[in-house]
Amino acid sequence: MLKKVFVSPDPGRSRLRFAARAVLGIGAAVVVCGLAGTSLIGAVIGGLAALLALFTVTDATVRGQAVTTALLPVAGLPVLTAAAALHDHPVVRDLTFLAVVGAGVYARRWGPRGHSLGVFAFMTFFIAQFLHATTGRLPEMYAAVLLSVATAAAVRFGLWCYERRRPAPAVPAPPAGTGLARITTRQAVQATAGAGFALVVGQLVSGDRWYWAVGATWWVFVNTTSRGETLVRGFRRVLGTVVGIGLGFLVAVPVAGAPVPTAVLAAGCVFGIFYTAAVSYTWMMLCVTLLAELLYGLLGVLSPGLLALRLAETGVGALGAALAVLFVLPVTTHAVTDAWIQRALRCVHACTAEAAARLAGTEGADPAPRVAELEQLLGRVRLSVAPLVHPLSPMYGRRRRARRVLDLLDDCAREIRGLVAVAADPEASHDARLAAACWRVEAAVEALTGGGAVPARAGGERAVEPALAHLHDLEHALAELAAPLRTPSGSRLAGA
Repeated sequence: MLKKVFVSPDPGRSRLRFAARAVLGIGAAVVVCGLAGTSLIGAVIGGLAALLALFTVTDATVRGQAVTTALLPVAGLPVLTAAAALHDHPVVRDLTFLAVVGAGVYARRWGPRGHSLGVFAFMTFFIAQFLHATTGRLPEMYAAVLLSVATAAAVRFGLWCYERRRPAPAVPAPPAGTGLARITTRQAVQATAGAGFALVVGQLVSGDRWYWAVGATWWVFVNTTSRGETLVRGFRRVLGTVVGIGLGFLVAVPVAGAPVPTAVLAAGCVFGIFYTAAVSYTWMMLCVTLLAELLYGLLGVLSPGLLALRLAETGVGALGAALAVLFVLPVTTHAVTDAWIQRALRCVHACTAEAAARLAGTEGADPAPRVAELEQLLGRVRLSVAPLVHPLSPMYGRRRRARRVLDLLDDCAREIRGLVAVAADPEASHDARLAAACWRVEAAVEALTGGGAVPARAGGERAVEPALAHLHDLEHALAELAAPLRTPSGSRLAGA
């Protein structure tokens, strides 16, 4: 787990910049709220609003990010109003909270913007419970949210907009058969059912902190598609919470809300949340848990009993999510994994064809965008296969084959990158054998995705020419993929 965070590649130092800008933006938002005369409650909700504005907005373009950021208060303030107005009406409050959960997940069908607005709406209701918001505090809370989102936007789009200097990332659309509309509808029902379980059981555990269970259920569903992904994410959330609570006893409890050390430690937690989010959900949850403990210390309510209660409520929320994905309109791991693997294989062929066209001198041929898309698709494959390669998975045969598939797909990506690097050389010349090699790659991909027999690789010694050598190794990796993808073991590779 340590290696995953500290040794993971960070191309262009994007994770480092992402985390550093978050500390700057959230710190500035808290300062602005303080200068505006808000209370401690206002500063807390302002800091959390800035965190969400910087963390959840993931549109492909800077302009799209700016529009989504501007819409966050439109989604959040009405929800905040409802949460405060219903504070003394628990039944209606609970039903409204469940409606927000369902609507927030359903909104993901509209892409990154729908996802961001759904998360912000849910978290606004959650924060209102966290701070025991009442209608009397609404003007101050409105001001804090608006000031903080504006400050975060000024930092993100004005002071430090590093995204302007790089092309927009390729974001692959969900594959056919497991389309986003179908999945979000199922997940909206699942999340509402899981949150309902968490709400009821969470209130039996604690009448004051029940919302922790609902929050745990919600975040388990974020960025997951299949039931396997959701179960693994729930396990990682509980693990991160356990480690974070252990650190809380060593750090947050002794600090006891002292302003200066709390501010320094909170800044470190914010950095950790943003820096680790892309590589380790467990580490991110550790940082989130420690940040929550520091905030409770600042509010003067932190105690060992509260930490134990947080762990119990997190377990209830994870259990609610697990029961929902297992028994309510389940989306199987196989359906998702198979679709993403096929998309990745087809992208391998597209990359090969584009690189060959570039070598042949075709005007406008540029394999770089295809390579970026392939990297995104492989990320989705790794996420969908994660339940099968998890150390606790009891299905040893599937785990071994899934790891083999990931290794071979990584080999394909490595050869594609090498081929593209050769094609980028203006001195590279076209070899007539490239067309035949590319045809064999296309035939292998069609066979793997269509169920046919994978053609035998061309015999002879490995080519010396760089482009042909990469194509030769790519053919080899594709031929090797046939075995783990088609091994008759009584169940499919990803049939979890």
